[in-house]
Amino acid sequence: MSAALVKELRERTGLGLLECKRALAAAGGDVELAIEEMRKSSGMKAAKKAGRTAADGVVVTRIAEDGSYGIAVEVNSETDFVARDENFLGFVSSVVEAAFAAKQTDVAAVMAGELEAAREALVQKIGENISVRRIELVSADAGVVGAYVHGNSRIAVLVELKGGDQDLAKDIAMHVAAVNPQVVAPGDMSEEVLAKEKEIFTAQAQDSGKPAEIIEKMIGGRIKKFLAENSLTEQAFVKDPDVTVGKLAANAGAEVASFVRFEVGEGIEVEKVDFAEEVAAQLKG
Repeated sequence: MSAALVKELRERTGLGLLECKRALAAAGGDVELAIEEMRKSSGMKAAKKAGRTAADGVVVTRIAEDGSYGIAVEVNSETDFVARDENFLGFVSSVVEAAFAAKQTDVAAVMAGELEAAREALVQKIGENISVRRIELVSADAGVVGAYVHGNSRIAVLVELKGGDQDLAKDIAMHVAAVNPQVVAPGDMSEEVLAKEKEIFTAQAQDSGKPAEIIEKMIGGRIKKFLAENSLTEQAFVKDPDVTVGKLAANAGAEVASFVRFEVGEGIEVEKVDFAEEVAAQLKG
């Protein structure tokens, strides 16, 4: 195949040099036929790659100019290298734009049509599984939404305030990124979580050998401490430990209504494969 034909096919498909050479050879030098056949096979290759775990990637946010609503999106890749690729980041921007414009959190609805085709093409070009994992929308009824993105887009937070402004919301979002509270206020903690913590504290206290009434007070104190440490409004503000986040908001005439915190890959189980075993398996195959 001539270098010119290979160059043309590579530029039009974005695929590798060897793959373009093979496709042209199979198509007898017909570029259009080669593209047609590559498109047929690319879907198969994308499907095969979909079985691989995508636990890296980025989390991003976008906020309306008036702070009335915002979205957080997580898009996963298999490696951090791809997560920094300009083609991958361009795809992420397209997903964010579509979700933001439609105020849509259903991933399937956002990806329907052109975006899914773009994802499959990117999988084919980059050679890694890529998936849009989740989208969250936060709206402010009587206040604002602010956002903070940390560490090369590894953590993203949306905070909704009643009252206040976007600067305050961003400051509190930064705190959420750093400290990772479980709930907004102590009253939001689930009974299930409290029951488990109480069970643990009870077992610890009983080992002390103290009287039952003392143990009960110990358990109550530890539960109170647990709630303070894991509730956003009760936590010491990271930029000023002398004031709680709840007090910080109140001083500005605001109240924290809700927050969303995304961290790349959280909750995704990655299969660990022994490298020697993987090489041996490939040699046998």
